[in-house]
Amino acid sequence: MLNKKIAILGAGPSGLAQIRAFEAARLAGKKNLPEIICYEKQADLGGMWNYTWRTGLDKNGEPVHGSMYRYLWSNGPKECLEFADYTFDEHFGRAIPSYPPRAVLKDYIMGRIDEEAVSKYIRFECPVRWVEYDKESELFTVTVMNHKTGQQETDTFDYVVVATGHFSTPNMPYFKGLENFPGRVLHAHDFRDALEFKDKDVLMIGSSYSAEDIASQCYKYGAKSITISYRSQPIGYEWPEGIEERPLVTHFEGNTAHFSDGTSKAYDGVMMCTGYLFHFPFLPDDLRLQTHNCLYPEHLYKGIVFQQNPKLIYLGMHDQYFTFNKLDLQAWYARDIMLGDIELPNAEERLADMKVWQDRHQALDGSDDQNIEFQGDYMLDLLAATDYPEFPIKKQGELFKQWLRDKDEDIMGFRERTYASTITNTMATELPKPWLEIKDDSLESFMSLDFVEVTVD
Repeated sequence: MLNKKIAILGAGPSGLAQIRAFEAARLAGKKNLPEIICYEKQADLGGMWNYTWRTGLDKNGEPVHGSMYRYLWSNGPKECLEFADYTFDEHFGRAIPSYPPRAVLKDYIMGRIDEEAVSKYIRFECPVRWVEYDKESELFTVTVMNHKTGQQETDTFDYVVVATGHFSTPNMPYFKGLENFPGRVLHAHDFRDALEFKDKDVLMIGSSYSAEDIASQCYKYGAKSITISYRSQPIGYEWPEGIEERPLVTHFEGNTAHFSDGTSKAYDGVMMCTGYLFHFPFLPDDLRLQTHNCLYPEHLYKGIVFQQNPKLIYLGMHDQYFTFNKLDLQAWYARDIMLGDIELPNAEERLADMKVWQDRHQALDGSDDQNIEFQGDYMLDLLAATDYPEFPIKKQGELFKQWLRDKDEDIMGFRERTYASTITNTMATELPKPWLEIKDDSLESFMSLDFVEVTVD
């Protein structure tokens, strides 16, 4: 009997988690493992964590995937995204602060990846063009563009894992008069460097995490003023002088934005912090996940298996509190389904299980506390079914709640708080000076800082 053949679409955090799940099975001595081919649009692994100065199109004319910006820092405690099988202690050999910058986090994420081991599965610069499923053969046909050879390639697979993410296709709204705005108009997806807005008046439309974080970045690097325009309700933090919130824009006249409360103000730049679209242009309608950004997407059994075709797997399609460790759990569960170690229920039983989660999801009151507990319970459900190393999900959930309280207390200083690892119990160190004063956040510069040890009574 021939081994199964699996296509993984994307080598970002989700795709790499899936590869590592199969590698873990191989290292554990599992036999008859499938053949794996991972197609990656970019020239390197890492997905969204690959920072690039490019916006719009990449060197091959493909849409730029990443939304990563130069001065991004973690906006949640590293203790809540720590891998169960690879700790920050193991990677850095010493304690570091709870909120590291982008380059430091990527170094940790990639540190547990044996690039030689995983790269053998990955075909770089190979964006997927089309996926079809044949009911008679029960095989998928995957067509990709290999930019290294300049040729399209086609292959067949037993399973397809969609790990392309859903934070790369901008949702770009329109406001009357915007086409005549004389300054810079962009989406958060194309934001790269806060220094672009130094000494400028900036309008951000949207009240999501991206608006909150990019506003903080622009303030840190010298924007003259920042206005956050919200649709339904303000974010509500006690912002420093120079950042304000106003209700939704109604229209523009030249460089002046008019708001629904009757006020107006002139701006140098407008940034849409309005979220992203689920976009799978390589999938026909009968395979394409149609949902919205939420904690439990429709049409996915266990949040992973496509109900209409259970040989199609979607990873990382949830809205997120938990991140990397949640992707691991999904990947381990998906692996065991594909290996036959988890028996997939019939369509009716899957639907009943989905309804239980959907009903609970619909009953949430929208509070962060409830949302965190819901996502934690979802992860515990996956953890119980696999051999993924146990880790304290509930304890990490409590840390998330503390993180939210810390942000409410000091939105510009919460990154100076410290927490203990839920896995090793190591206490994070403190930054040697306020976050607002640390302008060089490269890996080398950050790791050379004199971190302050925290004494716990």
